[in-house]
Amino acid sequence: MSRATVALVLVVFFVVSIFTNTLGALLPDIIGTFALSLTAAGLLPFAFFAAYGVASIPAGLLTERTSEKQVMVGAFALALVSSLAFALVPRYPVAIASLFVTGVAMAAVQVAAQPLLRVAGGEARFAFFSTLGQLAFGAASFVSPRIYTALTLRSLPWTSLYWLFAALAAVLVVVLSVAKLPRVERKDDERAGSLDAHRALLRGGAARWFASIFLYVGIEQGISSWLSQFLATYHGVDPRTGGANAVSWFWGLMTLGCVSGLVVLKVFDSRKVLVVHAVLAIVLFAIGLFGPTPIAILALPAVGLVASVMWPIIFALALNSVRSHQGTLSGILCTAIVGGAVVPLVIGRVGDRLGLRAGMTLLFLNLGWILAIGFWAKPVVKER
Repeated sequence: MSRATVALVLVVFFVVSIFTNTLGALLPDIIGTFALSLTAAGLLPFAFFAAYGVASIPAGLLTERTSEKQVMVGAFALALVSSLAFALVPRYPVAIASLFVTGVAMAAVQVAAQPLLRVAGGEARFAFFSTLGQLAFGAASFVSPRIYTALTLRSLPWTSLYWLFAALAAVLVVVLSVAKLPRVERKDDERAGSLDAHRALLRGGAARWFASIFLYVGIEQGISSWLSQFLATYHGVDPRTGGANAVSWFWGLMTLGCVSGLVVLKVFDSRKVLVVHAVLAIVLFAIGLFGPTPIAILALPAVGLVASVMWPIIFALALNSVRSHQGTLSGILCTAIVGGAVVPLVIGRVGDRLGLRAGMTLLFLNLGWILAIGFWAKPVVKER
């Protein structure tokens, strides 16, 4: 086992999360600075997460042809350039382009980092180190909105965060360039599948699992992207303090829920766990969306706690529902992260016409679909 490489990959996950999960806290400031409609604001997370849909499979192919190290160095160099571009020219069109390029970079980093973690930590302990990676990602999700708060409370503009992003990217370009990383022999389930394999899976029900991941990520990003703006609009909560704190706790509770979910899933059937957690999420979301200020501030972040188990359960049920081509299906499911691009944009569009609260009620449809999975999922591999 290469402890240094494992530690480096965990740091990479931490930094990727900072790039990924700060936008929700920034959104009210961005709207105010550029005088944006909610639809225009929704294009910002759209640009970032659309990049995942575009870049995930090509990044996997590029990694197979080159190396994990080259892809990660190149990706962080892209993130450095895109962050500097917006820091130097803080304009709305530049923000859109910067977020898309950064999204491409982060997608490539995550595609390359997972196989590297498997080799560095050893296959026998991959599940353990993969969980540590999720915790590192979650910890940064909790911290990143607080970094924004700390900077703005010191009278620094919110755009100063992009100088920080550039610095983080520059450090990782240097560190990864000089690091000695192990050679990765990619397993079959880490390779991109053939076109025929993709067609066979889509005919066999993979489209329904694609929709499931699409809608789940839409819940996650729909809440985190609009939470601070919602609290500011309907409850007068300061986005730089209370709003950022709510976003921070949404991600923090999601991380805590991942840990507790590991225990629950050891005891109960995952489909039953999914049903219970979906019902709890619907109840908490309804209370937060329509309740008074003290309740909304608590209930909306708490959705993260119960939603945390949805991703691993849906992913596992999907992979256990096919007898072959699991690697190809995994690529299809990762592409469905594009739901994080589409759903916040739709919420913003509806919000411009009917109000942000009305836009966010669309997430009940997503939650209803997740609830239904617990009843229609029929895995061919039974749980132990």
